[in-house]
Amino acid sequence: MTASAPKFRLNLYVERAYMRRLREVARTQGISQSALMAAALTAFLSPEDQQLREAAVAKRLDRLSSQFERLERDQTILLETVALFIRYELSVATAVPEGHQDATRAVGKARFEKFVAQLARHLQRGGSVLRDLHTQIYPEDGPSSDGVSSAGDEPRSDA
Repeated sequence: MTASAPKFRLNLYVERAYMRRLREVARTQGISQSALMAAALTAFLSPEDQQLREAAVAKRLDRLSSQFERLERDQTILLETVALFIRYELSVATAVPEGHQDATRAVGKARFEKFVAQLARHLQRGGSVLRDLHTQIYPEDGPSSDGVSSAGDEPRSDA
């Protein structure tokens, strides 16, 4: 806006916190509150700024979409793995004789407790079997877009 352009009076109602902030910024910048509001309106109404905001939102949406697709892929791998494991276990498991069922339950309970302990340790370390598996299958992908690379991780015997 030029100095010779006519100016119009505008009465606004703003929350107390905004008014305090407006006074504080105007004072620290050494400009009037009117000049600060004019600059804010110019920035807000600028088509270039709107395009920059839209581009930033689009970029963020693209990133979220990629993350969602990766989560969906990982979930599909997980579900297929569990389903295949269950089908395999049910097809190869032999019936336990009546006299051995208590011992078999005890062994199963001990194995399950060991499994849960391994899972807890693995999660506490931040490990990801799926990420490790993906890296083994697709080594050319390199680090994931979340900034975590599992390419250098050693395969773990407790995974």
